[in-house]
Amino acid sequence: MSGAEADSVTEWTADDDWTEEALALLRALRAPHRRNRAKQAAFALYCTVLILVIWGGIPSFGLFLHASLGADYTAHGPDLLAAMPSGIAAAGLATLLIAVRDGLWRGPVVPPRATTDWLLAHPVRPRPVLRPWFWLSCGLALFPGLVIAVGGMVALGLTVRVGLPAALGWCLAGGACVPLLGVCAGLLVQSSPRAATWVRRLTPVVTVLILALAAQSALAVAGHPVHWLERVELWSGPWGWAALAALAPTPAAVPGGAIAAALLVLPTVACLVLADRAAATLPLPLLRERARTAAGVLAALQTVELRAARLAVTNASGSGRQLRVRLPAPRQPWLILYWRDTLSLLRAPARLGRAVLLTVPAVFCAVLAHDTRGVLSWAVTAVALAFDYLAVAQLLEPARIETDDVRRASWSPYPFAGLMLRHAVVPTALGLVLAAAGCATVLALGGGPTAWLTLVAVPPLVAAGLVNACRGAARQDLLYRSAASGGGSSGLAFFTAWHAAGPAVAVPVLAVPFSAALRSGSAGSLPQSVAIALTVAIVLFHWAKGRAAKLPAQTRLGTVGQL
Repeated sequence: MSGAEADSVTEWTADDDWTEEALALLRALRAPHRRNRAKQAAFALYCTVLILVIWGGIPSFGLFLHASLGADYTAHGPDLLAAMPSGIAAAGLATLLIAVRDGLWRGPVVPPRATTDWLLAHPVRPRPVLRPWFWLSCGLALFPGLVIAVGGMVALGLTVRVGLPAALGWCLAGGACVPLLGVCAGLLVQSSPRAATWVRRLTPVVTVLILALAAQSALAVAGHPVHWLERVELWSGPWGWAALAALAPTPAAVPGGAIAAALLVLPTVACLVLADRAAATLPLPLLRERARTAAGVLAALQTVELRAARLAVTNASGSGRQLRVRLPAPRQPWLILYWRDTLSLLRAPARLGRAVLLTVPAVFCAVLAHDTRGVLSWAVTAVALAFDYLAVAQLLEPARIETDDVRRASWSPYPFAGLMLRHAVVPTALGLVLAAAGCATVLALGGGPTAWLTLVAVPPLVAAGLVNACRGAARQDLLYRSAASGGGSSGLAFFTAWHAAGPAVAVPVLAVPFSAALRSGSAGSLPQSVAIALTVAIVLFHWAKGRAAKLPAQTRLGTVGQL
């Protein structure tokens, strides 16, 4: 067969177009299923609106009622206005980053597998099939933006006494346009490998910028604003334009608010038009791959396999790629395990980078806890410890990989429990290095001796991470076996306690002595904190050892059950 004959066979004309008929038939066949899905969606929307009304609408109405009776909330107005420029820019930039990262593994146009595997393989036009999924993503992204805009209206109305219609209108410029721009950017990343490559490269830089903007917002509230830098950020992009528009009706308005709102609305409309056309040009193999990934992640979430869902997203987005790094092999056999752990972390620099980034807010919150009192000091200290735990948890990935399949440990001469304890050595050493850097920074800036608490916190938090790494298969039975009380089932609370057992014990227990030590600021409070931290570390390491000792037997039992 010649090339011309082959082309004539593969091409189809308007006479072969059965798109409208096929879609009409599918609508008729799917009518019962669509009605059930519509009922589920309506119920989910009802529950969401009910929660927003109960936890947001009614308290806001009560605050406005108190304000009409003479209550004054304007004392918080200056702090809110000081936080808005950098804070809104950080939130907008984070929204765009989440949207483009979503485009790496899923994207805004992901029809079901039946559509990609069967319907689009037939001679139907893809545009009527794919456009609804794009606009569904736009609607889902727009909803939280509207909620945030309403929250901004309430905050400005109470603390700055701005008219509610004006506050809502200006807040909607950013609350609606930034999420929609994120959806369009996610579609670009979904369709363009070059854009996806740039997103992977720039993600660490953008993450650092978001953290820097959040820190600048906190410093502005504390009375240390940098006005010239805020002006640069406000005009740096859509994230800053949203802040400009939100500030427009307030006493802290910056000239150009109307221009910023126009710069948000007009490009958003143009991007939506272009994205609507581009949605129909996505290649079928890409759609099939994304549909399979999304179905796998959804299945993992429905079975509460959170690690499996995270690994699926990481592999699909290309974030799990490793560098080719070599280290000289050790000559002593007992060093091989630590050599493997170090090499695996060096080959995944993203984990080391996340550990460094998470250490920064941990140290920052610890500094803030020094200047607070009472319950607030305990809460800020707990937040600092939570960030510190997340930092060291990034370094425990070799231990988690070992527990994913205990048969991988067959090479080791150690019992599995002893092997897992040895997996804590490298994370502890690296965590102490990061903590020492944070401690040195605080001391260089004039901090007191309590800065050494950053080093003291590392061993118990590593032990807490090891407890979580050794938890085994997901205990879905905890979600259903708990007794239901008048307020509802407590299964979710039991499952959460099992899933985060290590940090759920370590963080509250350590927060009490650490908070007291930070408030006092004296070296005399350090011995008690050190003693409590070491005791918690020993208890948690023993707990992790007990959990690890049960994993091989649980795995053998699960294998027999499958057979």
